[in-house]
Amino acid sequence: MLIFRIFQHCHRSKLLPTLHKSHKWRLFSSASSNSDDKTFKFDEIPADRIRNFSILAHVDHGKSTLADRMLEMTNTLKVSDTGKSQILDSLQVERERGITVKAQSASLLYNYKGETYLLNLIDTPGHVDFSNEVSRSLAACDGIILLVDANSGVQAQTVANYYLAAGKNLKVLPVMNKIDLKNADPEAVEKQLETIFDIDPKEVVRISAKMGTNVDKVLEKIIETIPHPNVDRQGKTRALLFDSRYDKYRGAMNLMYLKDGTLEVGQEITSCHSGKTYEIKSISLLRPDEFPVKKLIAGQIGLIGCNMRSIKEAHIGDTYHIKNASVEPLPGFKPINPIVFAGVYPTDQSHYTQLRSAIEKLILNDSCVTLVPDSSPALGQGWRLGFLGLLHLEVFSQRLEQEHNAEALLTAPSVTYRFKLKGTKIIKQHGAEIIEVSNPALMPDPLHIEESYEPMVYGTIISPVEHVGDLISILMERRGVEQSSSNIDNDRVMLTYKLPLNEIILDFHDILKSMTSGYASFDYQDAGYELTHLVKLCILLNGQEVNELSQIVHFSKATAHAKQMVAKLKEEIPRQQIHIAIQACVGSKILARENIKPFRKDVTQKVKSGGDMERKRKLLRAQAEGKKKMRSIANINVPRETFINVLKRN
Repeated sequence: MLIFRIFQHCHRSKLLPTLHKSHKWRLFSSASSNSDDKTFKFDEIPADRIRNFSILAHVDHGKSTLADRMLEMTNTLKVSDTGKSQILDSLQVERERGITVKAQSASLLYNYKGETYLLNLIDTPGHVDFSNEVSRSLAACDGIILLVDANSGVQAQTVANYYLAAGKNLKVLPVMNKIDLKNADPEAVEKQLETIFDIDPKEVVRISAKMGTNVDKVLEKIIETIPHPNVDRQGKTRALLFDSRYDKYRGAMNLMYLKDGTLEVGQEITSCHSGKTYEIKSISLLRPDEFPVKKLIAGQIGLIGCNMRSIKEAHIGDTYHIKNASVEPLPGFKPINPIVFAGVYPTDQSHYTQLRSAIEKLILNDSCVTLVPDSSPALGQGWRLGFLGLLHLEVFSQRLEQEHNAEALLTAPSVTYRFKLKGTKIIKQHGAEIIEVSNPALMPDPLHIEESYEPMVYGTIISPVEHVGDLISILMERRGVEQSSSNIDNDRVMLTYKLPLNEIILDFHDILKSMTSGYASFDYQDAGYELTHLVKLCILLNGQEVNELSQIVHFSKATAHAKQMVAKLKEEIPRQQIHIAIQACVGSKILARENIKPFRKDVTQKVKSGGDMERKRKLLRAQAEGKKKMRSIANINVPRETFINVLKRN
């Protein structure tokens, strides 16, 4: 009977087709919070039996799937009981897009050679827009698992992750996933790892995270190769705050890596950054749900609740110590500032309060988003939001709709430019000699600008050799300057170019994927600001400037942008009783023009009596309703939808 029930359970959960000798443990693994957790003394585990590590990889190389298998094999969680995979991807947007947006932690217990080890796993995002999550996670780690897809090989983000870990002197454990795929080529990928990173092919662990093949070898390698944390449990308490989230009942919940000493419930801890003191109300290990403990010892990672009312009080990278103790702060990490900015407006001004509430709640758990109130005569009251990249912006917009049922208009994204002003009076007026501008409407008068600067990035592209010619062409078109070029193997090449950030934030990634049939990958790092020639492209309707449609562009791209804008406006603005001239200019120079011809007759003019009067009333009512939705600019009625369609992201 027992065997029959097991067979029936496997059949219902569709486990039978995937069963293999290498992962019989799936049938017998225990569920989350098993009885061993309640008896195990976490505060007595020695430091040499603790391993802190992250899983780093390019997008869709199987990080979250590998984390699932580790949770199962260590009896932390039985994924088949939960009815879903990618357990650590808790957001709806993560599951729909198949990406990791927020780094998640889990503390695992694993028995190796008769000893129990505590493995603190951090599953990190793979997209460049969320590289700050990776950087913060590495501050609490002593090593990483560098995960590579056996089918697609080394990708751009793989390269960035490796050097990020190498720069922090972390031990790298190379793991090759998806060896069960039909088109997998493990030997070729191992050669790529050796060519690019000088990794010995014998050190690479070949696995299939989906099937569970060789995942037990990864756990063993973690214990054997990744060093234990170098801590002082008898010293003064020092804890590094590397992540935080907001709970509406408990306030800010802080994820801390305890470097030295101990932390206990009831103690008072002080922030080195702000000097504020808080009483510890709760301490939990993440398994991956909260597992309450009374004490945290050096080398462990725990979630600390201390009645911190606002997420703004939790400064990422801050060091906490026992009250009245004098300690040296731990090395933090450089905060990452937003680089892409967009206007956010409610689709209807009556929804302003609802949208404001939704945005404020989302920002509580995403400290990288900046918020500044903004207003537009055409679009009404709104905000100017800053993001880490275009994907970050899209995820934020999607979460607004899914989690808070709030619909918003997002305008085309822009970057932050710098302008050096001339003239003492002008400098005093703006408060500084060099100012930063992300909203084109706030760009200073060209007569007051001495120098212009635009943000630059180092872009790394890995692509099949046959597409190199097309890639170089598009990179030159985007004002790229070659930095290096090298062959990974006979089939793939790695290019490094210096590019203006505003040339890649909108459609560059889509063009790259389309041009190479999806085989190319792209990653970029900040390269500072560079002197350039920027101009303000203005749109005029019958000679009157429309600030909402202004853009900051490079002078060499001004004409192309001008023609594109006036052509789109001609399509969007309806014909009216007067002639409409649409012009795009830089200063006093007109770069492009389109005309919208007026109607020849008023359709209601000759309506006299009878049944025609009813038709006239309907036409007049329709005109009145239309005028409510329009904004008059230079006697031109411009529908609000026109601004939405022109400004919104393509």
